[in-house]
Amino acid sequence: MPRKQVLIAGASGLVGYAAMRHFGVDPDCDVIALSRRAPDDTHGARFLPLDLNDAAACEQLASSLPGVTHLVYAALYERPGLVAGWQEREQIETNDRMLRNLIDPLERRAKNLRHVTLLQGTKAYGVHVRPLSVPARENRSEMHEQPNFYWNQESHLRDLQRGKDWTWSILRPVLIVGYSTGSAMNVIPALGVYAALRRESGLDLPFPGGAPRVAQAIDADLLARAIAWAGEAASARNEIFNISNGDVFVWENIWPAIAASLGMRPGGHVPLSLDRDIRPREAEWETIRARHGLRSGNLRDFVGLSFEYADYTMGYGRNKPGPPAIVSTIKLMQAGFTEVMDTEAMFAKYFAEFQVNRLLPPA
Repeated sequence: MPRKQVLIAGASGLVGYAAMRHFGVDPDCDVIALSRRAPDDTHGARFLPLDLNDAAACEQLASSLPGVTHLVYAALYERPGLVAGWQEREQIETNDRMLRNLIDPLERRAKNLRHVTLLQGTKAYGVHVRPLSVPARENRSEMHEQPNFYWNQESHLRDLQRGKDWTWSILRPVLIVGYSTGSAMNVIPALGVYAALRRESGLDLPFPGGAPRVAQAIDADLLARAIAWAGEAASARNEIFNISNGDVFVWENIWPAIAASLGMRPGGHVPLSLDRDIRPREAEWETIRARHGLRSGNLRDFVGLSFEYADYTMGYGRNKPGPPAIVSTIKLMQAGFTEVMDTEAMFAKYFAEFQVNRLLPPA
């Protein structure tokens, strides 16, 4: 059997970065990482800059990668006005085109291709437009009538694989928390900046979201291990799986643990739009960066679109309890992946990592 060679698309993003550092420490695996901007650290991977919108560049790259055995497709196009973009044609068509530009020539050239992992999420169940059917289950609760790039990508993957020796898996994570900068949907930098500005003024840390909702999250490192499992497990071939930490949470209930991770006292509930009220405070952030010698960059480079995502996921503007957003992970556990993670511990882990790496001020 040829040596395992994993190609990770979207390596500077939340999922791609976690996958890169997971596979990067495997001595039996060669890792090639693709993204437009270079990751902070490649963790032993060979990094190749690539714009997946450039079909000619993707074709040329694929011709140089005949040894790829596993593709982890974690690339994602999001536009400013993040939440509104989830229903817009341009966002759907761009994400569809990006996958095709890469996978079509790669599949022709990589004769030893064994597996492709594709990422979706709870928008498959319409969480962004309607209450979920609790618990949302694979192949039962999907909202196919809602336009979504998931369906374009999934349909193309199924058609391309039909009659071939390689297989695919689709993972549907819930709220992902991990180590990445400049991402569209990572609450760690967004909440870290909010906390740093409050602490600089000698204030406590109120919860800025809206009325409560029972939800789930997943540790990006745990998701990376699930990606590795899916690439080898016979039970994961041509299957779709929900995945979460294995517990549920309400933001207000875990807020004291988040505040403690940042070295602060939790405040009460004081609704605040991070996108509207924190994102413009670039000058104050620059002062904090200089004082602590941070290497996190300006707010756009560090937080990306995640202020808006934090507002969305914490329910800013929601004035009554929201419907629960819970997916079933029974299918995944029955297939053999049973790892779980405590959600409070997950937040503490990543805030500590950001602090140790001088991206956030020390607690």
